[in-house]
Amino acid sequence: MTQEFQDVMTGNVSGTAGPTVVVTGASGRTGSRVARAAAAAGLGVRAASRATGFDWAGPATWADSLRGADAAYLVHPADVGAPGTAEAVGELARRAVELGVRRLVLLSARGEDQALPTEEALRASGADWTVVRSAWFAQNFGEGPLVAELRERGELVFPAGEVPEPFVDLRDVADVVVAALTDAERYAGRVLAVTGPRPLTFGEAVGEIAAATGRALTYRAVPAEEYGEALRGFGVPAEEAAFLTEVFAGLLDGRNAHVEDGAREILGREPRDFTEFVREEAAAGTWKPA
Repeated sequence: MTQEFQDVMTGNVSGTAGPTVVVTGASGRTGSRVARAAAAAGLGVRAASRATGFDWAGPATWADSLRGADAAYLVHPADVGAPGTAEAVGELARRAVELGVRRLVLLSARGEDQALPTEEALRASGADWTVVRSAWFAQNFGEGPLVAELRERGELVFPAGEVPEPFVDLRDVADVVVAALTDAERYAGRVLAVTGPRPLTFGEAVGEIAAATGRALTYRAVPAEEYGEALRGFGVPAEEAAFLTEVFAGLLDGRNAHVEDGAREILGREPRDFTEFVREEAAAGTWKPA
């Protein structure tokens, strides 16, 4: 990690020649990449995470992160459609506008009906808003619970059936977010749908990982309800497991099987292919058994 990025993560502003952007979830899966991309673009990055005193559950902590900034990237730690997220995003967006931060970009999920109230709360705040609706992240196979299954058991169990998904690289999502943060004239008031360049089934994705690693990895599809029962068995609270089961049943019903042109239009290039992600992660040893 470079000293510049360490400064970003601890709340110091880097790239101060440009506008200052608040990045919520700056130590998380998407926020860390948005912070890197924003710093690389010459923006001043103000990390907003618990490490810097910001807490989505504590509105009294918000003003110190927002005051004096020019724009903000919003990603809630719960799912964008989870109970309470719309209220939190709406309140923070209104507070941001009151403090002079009118340019707000929200990360949402493509095809998730439950996310619509959160998107509407952002629109109602009076901000110059943009919604980035992302496809399923390629990095979900390399970070978090899915990678643990592949690494430790050699099998991924998930309720996706044979439905294709155009997995998107989070670096492309971050580049789209930075473009939206810095070009309000072009992107304010728009919903940007971002995907990878080609659809793959989850089984095909696992097959690519197996080929790159030389391991006999497999994918086993299960019904959404069975997956919900497994989540509860892993200790996920019943209410959260029920919500996730409902979300997965909708997202993986085929509605998202097509490719969108958002990344290509905004970035002026082809989005990164899933194979590139797999090659890099395999070289880094991501799926080596413990």
